[in-house]
Amino acid sequence: MEIVERRENNLLDRVELEFRWDHPKEPTPSRAEMIEAAAKYEPGADKSLVFVKNVNTRFGMSRTSGVALVYGSSESASIEPEHIIERHKTSDVPEKPPTTEEPTADDAEEEPPTEQEGGDE
Repeated sequence: MEIVERRENNLLDRVELEFRWDHPKEPTPSRAEMIEAAAKYEPGADKSLVFVKNVNTRFGMSRTSGVALVYGSSESASIEPEHIIERHKTSDVPEKPPTTEEPTADDAEEEPPTEQEGGDE
C-alpha cells in the first residue's frame, strides 16, 4: 500500500489517507486487509476506528485506490453513517447459528385469506 496523500482534519478529529495499492497477480485486497494496512501507517491507530471508502479497482489493472479515514475517538467516528459502521464491524463477534426448526402443526394450519368486499364479481 502506498499513501498518495495524507491530510489531518482536526475539526473532525481524523486523518484522511488517500492510498494506492498495487497487487500484481493477486486478487483485490479485502476490506480487512486495507483497514489493517491503513492502521499501520498511522501510529497508535485503533483498527475499529478506521473506515475505508471510495475503493476502486480498474478493470484489467491490478491497482486499487481509495480513501481511509482514521478517527481519533469513537465519539468522532459517530459521524459516519450507520450502514458504513455496520459494514466495517469486525467478524470477531460470533454469529447466531442458523436455526433449523421444523414447522409445527400450528404453522401448517394457516387460515386461507379472506375475500375483500367490492371486488369484481
